[in-house]
Amino acid sequence: MRVSRSLLVVIVLAALIAVPGHSTPVTHGQTRNLDFVANRIAIVSDSYTTGTDEGGLGPKNWTAVAWQRLAAQGMPLTFDVQAEGRAGYHIKGNRGHIFDQLTAAAVRRDDALVVFFGSRNDKDEDPTALNYNVRATLLRARLTAPLARVLVIGPAWPTVDPPSTVLRIRDILAYQAKNVGASFVDPIAQRWFVGRPDLIGKDGVHPTDAGHVYLADKIAPLIGSQMLWSGLSGAQPRG
Repeated sequence: MRVSRSLLVVIVLAALIAVPGHSTPVTHGQTRNLDFVANRIAIVSDSYTTGTDEGGLGPKNWTAVAWQRLAAQGMPLTFDVQAEGRAGYHIKGNRGHIFDQLTAAAVRRDDALVVFFGSRNDKDEDPTALNYNVRATLLRARLTAPLARVLVIGPAWPTVDPPSTVLRIRDILAYQAKNVGASFVDPIAQRWFVGRPDLIGKDGVHPTDAGHVYLADKIAPLIGSQMLWSGLSGAQPRG
């Protein structure tokens, strides 16, 4: 018996909503052993996504807020977050990992979307090595999940005058994202956090709880539009 595409979308969405856990965000640093989750999103990032003592811990994290908002809009998504403080594409984080290793842990073959966010932590790294590592990381995501869309979000900086080394990170990310056919978003050009010192903690770096809500306001629509553009928000099976 042949099932129409429209009917299949309804059936799969109903199943995803009915099965516990399929629309629950995954705790930072954990992965799931699932063979097929076409509504699954991998997120790779740094301390802007782990949350810190300044804010964004647990349900107050931007990923949790974004997940809730997307679910309320009819997108039952699963987030698998691999984020590590002080990590970047080239510099190792506080558990000894770079983004490429976090990507290996987060990305699965049937992911619908892979999101990279950051990282300002690479600002003192050799640009040649950084360029190489960014390309290797994005290619890993492409090869691991060949049908997934890839969204690269550059580093954010809370003032109008980011250092040249951070601008260099932004430029490398934009260049390599284009090379692999990924979408690139530039928080520096869009002035994320600029003029909003209330959203950054006392350390002058990390977002507060309100800052994480702000990030969810920025990133949830980006994720939603990527899912709509890909046609995967209906959880269509892929071969």
